[in-house]
Amino acid sequence: MQFLTERKRVIGLGSAKTGTEHHWSMTLSSYGLLILVPLFVFTFGPMLGQPYDEVVAYFARPFPSVVTGLTIIVGFLHFKGGVQTLIEDYVHGAARTGLIIAMTCLSYGAIGVALYALARLAL
Repeated sequence: MQFLTERKRVIGLGSAKTGTEHHWSMTLSSYGLLILVPLFVFTFGPMLGQPYDEVVAYFARPFPSVVTGLTIIVGFLHFKGGVQTLIEDYVHGAARTGLIIAMTCLSYGAIGVALYALARLAL
């Protein structure tokens, strides 16, 4: 039994064969964020409004800086996957490719800037 119509077979709009992999990666990152976000809130929250020296001393410890770094990485990669799906579903033509490239660059750029700031704070 084939699930492609004759028209879809002719113009090549069948399955992209990556839906399961994308779904699995989004599911794993969701579960990761389910654990990381509360940890981040409870490690970052007490430092809000504290003097700069206390914040630097706090993030020089390994646990808060690792939790913050993992939350940044997993959060932005999850964002990238979700926005890419949104763009693929609702944007067509050359704009789709441009937006996906821009969104990917934005996500990785934000990860880089955030990790640089965390490293400067922690070291």
